[in-house]
Amino acid sequence: NDTFVFDALAHGRVPGAPALDVTFADIDITNGMAERGELDVLKVSYAVLPWVLDDYALLPCGGALGRGCGPLVLTREPGADLTGKTVAVPSERSTGYLLFRLWAAEMVPGGVGEVVVMPFDEIMPAVRDGKVDAGLVIHEARFTYRNFGLHNLADMGRHWEDTTGLPIPLGAIIARRSLGEETLRRLADTIRSSVRLAWDHPEVSRPYVLEHAQEMDPAVADQHIGLYVNEFTADLGEDGYAAIRGLLTRAAA
Repeated sequence: NDTFVFDALAHGRVPGAPALDVTFADIDITNGMAERGELDVLKVSYAVLPWVLDDYALLPCGGALGRGCGPLVLTREPGADLTGKTVAVPSERSTGYLLFRLWAAEMVPGGVGEVVVMPFDEIMPAVRDGKVDAGLVIHEARFTYRNFGLHNLADMGRHWEDTTGLPIPLGAIIARRSLGEETLRRLADTIRSSVRLAWDHPEVSRPYVLEHAQEMDPAVADQHIGLYVNEFTADLGEDGYAAIRGLLTRAAA
């Protein structure tokens, strides 16, 4: 979804846009980069905002919120009890892990056991192979977990939507405040333009998307984009900001 959204901007096809030097990294790495203040503009988890908002501003576009797109808890056996069990997660600062903690506080009263952080693409094989008891998965894993013989124990997004009525805030675009208000406005405008160009000409971004799609099947890539690139990508709007405030308020509690 990020390569789809930023294709036009990354390749100089948005008039008047600032030039970018693009780096690709796992979400756990970009969350850490933000906490250390290492880059000017980053895609991070919404859950990391409390640690970075002194130095970074949240941009109102380019990120990932939505409905029906939350992280899943996967197990080898259906209906497993996670009390005291080992769970793999993609990042301790990820929104997925925060949603999982909110869910587990209510649904696993005895508490889960050890939490292990690993790159998101290693989690399903680890559950399948018995290295961990359960895995919290994000991204295209919701379309492919059956290929690993795994079961969907719980949908964190469904729990969030059922209990709040709000969309699920997953990934945020942030930019360094020291760039100045004019540059931040310009960045937001060019990101919106890049999103609209991607929607208007989806075939143009396809080589860039598939180049970075972890050998993803093109049909799965299309499903992924359809789920994670939506009206909130173009503008957070009232519901988007309400979702972010709701997430961070519940996290603080």
